[in-house]
Amino acid sequence: MSKIGVLNTSGKEVEKIDLDSAVFDGKVNKALMQQAVVTYLANQRMGLASTKTRAEVKGSGRKPWRQKGTGRARVGSIRSPLWRGGGVTFGPKPRSFRKQFPKRMKALALKSALNAKLKDDQIIIVDGITLKSNKTKDFFGILKKLKVDSQKVRLVVKDMQDNLKLSCRNITNAFVDVAKDLNTYQALDCKKLLLTKEALKEIETRVKKWLQ
Repeated sequence: MSKIGVLNTSGKEVEKIDLDSAVFDGKVNKALMQQAVVTYLANQRMGLASTKTRAEVKGSGRKPWRQKGTGRARVGSIRSPLWRGGGVTFGPKPRSFRKQFPKRMKALALKSALNAKLKDDQIIIVDGITLKSNKTKDFFGILKKLKVDSQKVRLVVKDMQDNLKLSCRNITNAFVDVAKDLNTYQALDCKKLLLTKEALKEIETRVKKWLQ
């Protein structure tokens, strides 16, 4: 069972804790992580793009001119896709892009993402973060002491605090999430993954539960 240092909000190591070997076993499945990311991004799509066919655009159904004798090309309707303002051929229609992803595969993908982050030394454990105000400078000060203020960072806590949520809104490269909602895409989409001790235990418990 490997150990990892725990930092306080001043950036000093205060203790070392054990990582659950059932989750942090060093195994990284890149194909599964890629599938999890593609599924997540597909499920975020609204699929609202829509175009009108020749049956839906406005315009008369009358033939513009007679078939023969005018010297012009034959045409049957001003709503033809060949005409400006006509219908669209094979255009998009509202549809769902949703993909299914089994819970066990989700857990394995998240476990792989966490192991990949740990191997790259991109996981930081903090003993806890509590803000007395919702000022951005207070939260940014903590990031600065942890030496992650210049990187894209995602803080994961067990329970969301209003001050924490509000204080990070003006920092473009900082995000705050709760442990129960953390997914593979979020874990990978940052340079540093900050986990509170409580959030780490929550994630380990959730992954092990899904793998049973």
